[in-house]
Amino acid sequence: MRGMLSRLFNLRRDEVAPVLVASLFFFFILTALMLLRPARDALGMERGIEEVRWLFVGTAVATLLVNPIFGWMVSRFRRLHFISATYAFFALSLVGFWALLLFAPGAVGERSGQVFYVWFSVFNLFVTMVFWALLADRFSSEQGKRFFALIAVGGTLGAIFGPWLASRLAEPLGTPNLLLVAALLLALAIATAWLLVWIRPDRRTGTAEAQLATPQAEEAVRIGGSAWAGFRAVFSSPYLAGIAGFIVIMTVMATFIYFTRLQMVAAAVDDLDARTGLLGSIDMWTQIAVLALQVTLTGHIIKRFGLAFALAALPIATAIGFIGLAIYGSFVVLILLEATNRAVQRGLTRPARETLYTVVGREDKYKAKAFIDTFVYRAGDVIGAQTEGLLGRLGLALGGLVSVVLPLAVVWAALGIWLGRAQQRRTAARSAP
Repeated sequence: MRGMLSRLFNLRRDEVAPVLVASLFFFFILTALMLLRPARDALGMERGIEEVRWLFVGTAVATLLVNPIFGWMVSRFRRLHFISATYAFFALSLVGFWALLLFAPGAVGERSGQVFYVWFSVFNLFVTMVFWALLADRFSSEQGKRFFALIAVGGTLGAIFGPWLASRLAEPLGTPNLLLVAALLLALAIATAWLLVWIRPDRRTGTAEAQLATPQAEEAVRIGGSAWAGFRAVFSSPYLAGIAGFIVIMTVMATFIYFTRLQMVAAAVDDLDARTGLLGSIDMWTQIAVLALQVTLTGHIIKRFGLAFALAALPIATAIGFIGLAIYGSFVVLILLEATNRAVQRGLTRPARETLYTVVGREDKYKAKAFIDTFVYRAGDVIGAQTEGLLGRLGLALGGLVSVVLPLAVVWAALGIWLGRAQQRRTAARSAP
């Protein structure tokens, strides 16, 4: 059994328990997110796709405002306390939205739908960012390369289960009743976060810091520092700035796909609940392609070819997909593009990208990562949304997108290769006596 775990999943026996707990943690988070995402998209489309582009701007501003608050929490509270507070805040917000929809439906309109859209977009980024930050803090760089993709399988299962629930429950029960289920899932995520931290330590690296680290020791020390430390770190570190640039290009590309999908769905159905169900079905089927890559190949690919290859794979796959979409322009090709993009992104690039944070300081794992994975991420969304809208107004459509995508993909791939090599050098430096 130990030989099979080692060969197939790159796991040692003492690593099985924390990997399973982390996978369950991610399952709860992604189920909650994907349960609500179709409702978010359907509500955002109520005033037209052009309005969604401006909601992206509102989301970017909201993430910029929330970052200092999160940085202050990281500085003042212990790790599990600020993680729990983050998830509890979003769970209580869901209960508040549910109460508004149930007891004051007359107050719900287009404006409240826009508020929910922005709130959900902030919620989406922060709950996943906190999860991956805890993993980067909990596991070593070597472990991250071996089994971050395996842990991500839990998220993929949640990403399949959530849309399946949404597509089955949206019309018979109504969209508002999904909110309480998502709040309960976040409560379960808090419980698994505590279990992940307090479970038996299994970090095995050559550094004294990793050898001496215990759950009790780590939780007894507050991270400290300034609430603005994450901002400064990103602009002062070429490594962190490179990660930020990689994410900006990635989100620009994803936004191009997102608005193409919204336009095709808007042309197909008009009813809110029908849109929710259709978007949920698309999400479910596009997630299924991720599983095989995560379970069988990713850990071996990263181990054999390195982070540079894993980070460059998504730019290449995205460029090829956009060329195919520009040639054929059908809904089926769009689904294939999304499936391929998400399979590579979640199954290969995301675990590799999160491994980049295992070689930075503990403060940067939470504060700088929060700034990059929220505001920088949404800034890329805004750039992508406005660029796509401008090309559409100029009448360039998919052909115009391809002319933007191809040169961006070249820069994106080159940046991924540089980051992978830089991470390798940092790992070697941290492991040196």
